[in-house]
Amino acid sequence: MKTGRRQFLSLGTSLVACGTSSISRAAEGAPAVPGTDLPLIVSTWPFGRPANEAALAAILAGGSLLDGVEQGIHVPELDAGNKSVGLGGLPNDAGVVQLDACIMSGPGHRAGSVAALEGIVHPISAARRVMEKTPHVMLVGEGARMFALEQGLASRPNDTAAAYEAWRKKRAEKAAVKPATEKNHDTIALLILGADGNICGGCSTSGWGGKLPGRVGDSPIIGSGLYVDNEVGAAGATGLGENVMRYCGSFLVVELMRQGLHPQEACLEVIRRIAKKDPKGMGISVSFVALDKQGRYGAAGSAAGFQYAVTNRKTSTVLKAPGVGNRDIGPVGGNQSPK
Repeated sequence: MKTGRRQFLSLGTSLVACGTSSISRAAEGAPAVPGTDLPLIVSTWPFGRPANEAALAAILAGGSLLDGVEQGIHVPELDAGNKSVGLGGLPNDAGVVQLDACIMSGPGHRAGSVAALEGIVHPISAARRVMEKTPHVMLVGEGARMFALEQGLASRPNDTAAAYEAWRKKRAEKAAVKPATEKNHDTIALLILGADGNICGGCSTSGWGGKLPGRVGDSPIIGSGLYVDNEVGAAGATGLGENVMRYCGSFLVVELMRQGLHPQEACLEVIRRIAKKDPKGMGISVSFVALDKQGRYGAAGSAAGFQYAVTNRKTSTVLKAPGVGNRDIGPVGGNQSPK
């Protein structure tokens, strides 16, 4: 018998102690999840855990994997306390919140994306409609906003004229543009492996706080912030988008899994490769999550401290990923269980 929403949420409450202890050490090559435990949902950061649980509830209620991705990502998008995702996120240099999101379906290798989107409550829903309702992959700016409104998506007032005028005056007063802070550039990337073996994923962010108006990071870029290959697996990224975009990071993680690497080792190897080429070295501030067709999963960060959420029918927890730059790496690969 399928687990109901109330029953699952009760289960999630009882798993808090398990989740807390799981954060203490890095997962060393997570094992394959038995088919009876699927769907498997993996996402970035501890705030991904309630997103995972909402995704699972949507699927167990009869929804599709895409419904799970969309409903799961709605959770952080609606969280006013989350300064990295949704309209509660940090504004750009003009004082305006601009949102990026994408979604990808393994079956049919379909994708949809929106960027520099203003005033739309759920950019992930706009991205899904781009995928399902248009012949395009990406819409940006005012065009993306008008499309979202046409689709009936919830919005908030978007009177940005005063904010942009203030920004123009501020720019004129500066001898040079003040660099944006590199803080608060997290992302929700959420991946799902279904019981039928299909894979879907999504990504949503409010981007880099203080960014120049119109700046777009890796999150809505297929192959950078998110990539799904239904024959292999999926990967998603978080961190400083510019350092992911230049290397097609999520695509590369999936390609390494195609060559046989465990998802966690694939994440680690991509970070090593980026750091080797990038002038910042291990100062790149990027992290990845991944899962494969066999139900294995993993994650890694360029530094220690990156946490990710893992949920299936039986458990929902937050794990600590290895940090490459801090040499917080144990033996990886095979079917070793998280400790």
